[in-house]
Amino acid sequence: MKTNIGISEENRIKTAEFLSKLLADEYILYTKTLRAHWNLEGLDFHTKHVFFEEHYNQIKEYVDSVAERIRKIGHYAPATLTQFLQLTHLSEEYHGNNSSKDYIKSLLIDHDTIIIGVRKIIPIIEEELKDVGTGDFLTGLLQEHEEMSWMLRAHIK
Repeated sequence: MKTNIGISEENRIKTAEFLSKLLADEYILYTKTLRAHWNLEGLDFHTKHVFFEEHYNQIKEYVDSVAERIRKIGHYAPATLTQFLQLTHLSEEYHGNNSSKDYIKSLLIDHDTIIIGVRKIIPIIEEELKDVGTGDFLTGLLQEHEEMSWMLRAHIK
């Protein structure tokens, strides 16, 4: 059955395109956080291993919620690694060593990139595309990334 939720098809397409890029960013960030969890070395191994595990579990929930938001507005979520790599604003590359400080710095950059991107798109989605539901969803996600960013930043001060 056709999606009829009070938002034009054109606006839902545009919103789904943004959400697809965000989904790709979230998936890449999830993968990079797993890398940190798996490959971390150093005197702070145990505490940071647990810390990164908490983060990747949170991000896994974000991945699922973004994909489900795409479905709620009547579109299909990208779901291949190839698609994610084509859509993402992030780089999957990592150039640091296996210390917690290097991983945290890298992940912090990615969280901040997501924060900036989401902050820019919220007014467009709410005002131009008339999708306050997605705007509200993104505001909540923005706040989650701000908290994670704060936690990461606090570890490297």
